[in-house]
Amino acid sequence: MQSMLKTISRFAKDESGATAIEYGLIAALVAVGLIAALTALGASLSKIFTHVSTTLRYRVVLTRRTTQPTEAVPSDARVHGRRRAS
Repeated sequence: MQSMLKTISRFAKDESGATAIEYGLIAALVAVGLIAALTALGASLSKIFTHVSTTLRYRVVLTRRTTQPTEAVPSDARVHGRRRAS
């Protein structure tokens, strides 16, 4: 009986598990806060990412159009706006 009381007494004084539970509760609260914030900002974040995606896609298309190789025209003909006869 004495050893059982000692075991229960030791278990009651042991606080090592309490720290893990506290960290778990803090992590759960942070997760709930993040979910609430992202839910509230979801529509505006979606608009922002759509705008960024559209802008980048448009820039890539423009870059591809301006960097595509053109037919071989001497540079002085381009300056004067005409092509030389072949």
